[in-house]
Amino acid sequence: MKKIFSLMILCITIFTFAQTKLPFTGHRSFDLLKGYSGTGTPHYYLNIQKNGDVVFGYVQVNQADWKETKEEFNAGKYALNKVMKVVFKKYKETFFVKFGKDKIYLTDEKGNILNLDGCCSAKESIDKETCTCESELYE
Repeated sequence: MKKIFSLMILCITIFTFAQTKLPFTGHRSFDLLKGYSGTGTPHYYLNIQKNGDVVFGYVQVNQADWKETKEEFNAGKYALNKVMKVVFKKYKETFFVKFGKDKIYLTDEKGNILNLDGCCSAKESIDKETCTCESELYE
């Protein structure tokens, strides 16, 4: 009986330490799809809570009337290299991302990083047809 109990404690300990450490807690902003000044492009962010929940959100300001639109979506618990599905209902927008401590990547459902023309800045679009869909995570 002691051996079984000891084995159970060992398994629980291994499972606990095997959990992925959070890359950070708190708010980070990102810009995966490059907008142009004055277009009213949404400003995206993510927030990792202490319990590991990852909340994505955006704030968009209409340049004509300064009306602000906001939305948040809880994408679940953080896990290293996990592809997270983000669904914003107001604009019927769904996308997949994965991220770490410093960067976030726009991916397909399987986690392959996308290369799109919408991910290029104005300067890059002159030189390239598509760009890697990645962004720094800004504090």
